[in-house]
Amino acid sequence: MITLSMSILFLGFLETSNAQMDINSLKMQTRSHNYGIAGSSAPELRVGNWIEAEGKETEAIGLKNYEGKFKVIYCFQSWCPGCHSRGLPALQEMVTALEGNSKVAFLAIQTVFEGKHANTFERMKEVQKQYDLDIPFAHDEGDSTTRNISSVMHDYKTGGTPWFILIDQNNQVVFNDYFLNTEKAIEYLKAIN
Repeated sequence: MITLSMSILFLGFLETSNAQMDINSLKMQTRSHNYGIAGSSAPELRVGNWIEAEGKETEAIGLKNYEGKFKVIYCFQSWCPGCHSRGLPALQEMVTALEGNSKVAFLAIQTVFEGKHANTFERMKEVQKQYDLDIPFAHDEGDSTTRNISSVMHDYKTGGTPWFILIDQNNQVVFNDYFLNTEKAIEYLKAIN
């Protein structure tokens, strides 16, 4: 679990005239390990345990369900303090600000890599209700092919939770890292055509 005490700097979006992100400008923190796959094609999601916006179990959801849309994926664990203090409120703020915008899709995935006894499917459902987020949620423990960590963590090379993945309309990963500047993210997402 990644916490604020690990001195992770908050990342922000650069404003540009054509609303394009400069990926290199988002790499503001210094660390020895390079997480994420920003600049690459987005791997299809391999998560089977989903609930729809209303909290009912549903069939697996994939990127293909949102072709032509900009996708924001929020990765969390229900027991993660940073997810509750920063990540989920940021997601909630973005979802509220973009309500009714048919060009942007939001997904939340509990990317379990530790604490499987606490980060359960039932707890994931409680988090959706707690934050009143009317978006699809998924529970992803991975399997033996991912060394029993979340398949999203494995495929997107994430570094923990909370984590944001932004995928453009052409299924290119344009942001894949820790915290982002919520205000700048909303501004950027509202400018998507």
